[in-house]
Amino acid sequence: MPTPHPTIALTLGDVAGIGPEVAVRACADPRIVAACRPVIVGHPDVVRRAITHSGLKITVSEVAKPEEPPPLNTLACWNPPTAPQNVIEVPPGHNDARAGRAAYEYLVAAANAALTKRVAAITTAPLSKAALHLAGLKYPGHTEILAEVCGVRDFGMMLFLPSGGAVKSPHGLGVVHVTLHTSIRSVPELITTTSVAEKIDLIHHFMRRVGCPTPRVAVCALNPHAGEEGIFGDEESRIIAPAVQAMLGRGLASVTGPLPADTLFRRAAAGEFDAVVAMYHDQGHIAFKLIGFQSAVNVTLGLPIIRTSPSHGTAFDIAWQRPADPSGMIEAILIAVKLAN
Repeated sequence: MPTPHPTIALTLGDVAGIGPEVAVRACADPRIVAACRPVIVGHPDVVRRAITHSGLKITVSEVAKPEEPPPLNTLACWNPPTAPQNVIEVPPGHNDARAGRAAYEYLVAAANAALTKRVAAITTAPLSKAALHLAGLKYPGHTEILAEVCGVRDFGMMLFLPSGGAVKSPHGLGVVHVTLHTSIRSVPELITTTSVAEKIDLIHHFMRRVGCPTPRVAVCALNPHAGEEGIFGDEESRIIAPAVQAMLGRGLASVTGPLPADTLFRRAAAGEFDAVVAMYHDQGHIAFKLIGFQSAVNVTLGLPIIRTSPSHGTAFDIAWQRPADPSGMIEAILIAVKLAN
C-alpha cells in the first residue's frame, strides 16, 4: 500500500511579512500537493487575503484541530485559540506586537501538535525578532522558542542545500552553527570543546538521515588562516582541534579540521565534504546564501520533532506588494516530508 501523505503544519510566521503569501503559494505547488497534506496554522482571514493577493483559486476550510482532514480539494487552516484574533488588522511591512504574539502562538501550537504526533512535522514561515520583543517575548528567534517548548538544551540551527546546481555532493550540503544569535564579541567565550563536538555529532546524524552513509564533516576555524599556528589566536589548537579528535575517537571516520573558512566552503560546495560545522552565525549563513539563497532550508537539529523553514526573512520591503518567491518554502516543506517519511 502507498505511504499516507504526512500532515505538515505550516505556521504563518509574522503576518505583516511574506510568510502568508509564500505559505499559500507553496500549498498550490503540484510537488507539495503530491507529497503531503499541509495544514496552515494561523488566522483564516489572513490566509484568504494571501490567496487573493497571490491570484490563487483555493478554498480555505477551517478545522478545529490540525489532524482533522478538510473537505476534498480545500486547504486546511487551524487557528489556535491562544493566538490573538485581531492580526487581520496588522498593517503590512511593519513590526507590530500583535503580529509578534501571533507568530509565537502559531509556533508553540504547531510544536505541541508535533510533540503529540498530531502532525508529522512543522515548517515555519519567517517571524520578526523585533515584533516578538514588542510583544514582550524576549527570544532571539524560532530556534530558542522551539528548544524551550521541547525541553532540550543540546540543539543546533542548520542550513541544508539539496544536491544540484552549485552543490556537488550527492547527498546535499549542510552547515550547523556552534553559536547562533549572539554578538560577535561574545563568540570566542561561548565556543567550547564540548559544544563543537556536539554540533559535529548532530550534523553527522542528520546527514545520515537524509541518506549519506558516511558523512564527511569539515570543521571551520574561528580565526583567519586557522590561527596561523597561534599568531592570530589559539582557539583552533586549544578548543576546536580537541573536539575533532574526540569525535574521531568516538568512531566518526571522516571529520576534518579546523580548516580556514575562506576556502572551506568552496571545497564543500565542490563536493569534497557533505557537512560543515561553522563557529558563528554569519560564518555559515553568508556562504550558504551566496551558494543557494532560494534553495537553502533551515533545519533545527536536536529536537524531538521535525522543524524546517526557508532561509529568508520577513521581507517587509516587498510584503503584500510585489510577488514573493515561494521556492524556499517549497524546499523546506519537501525536506520536512523527506525527514517525516
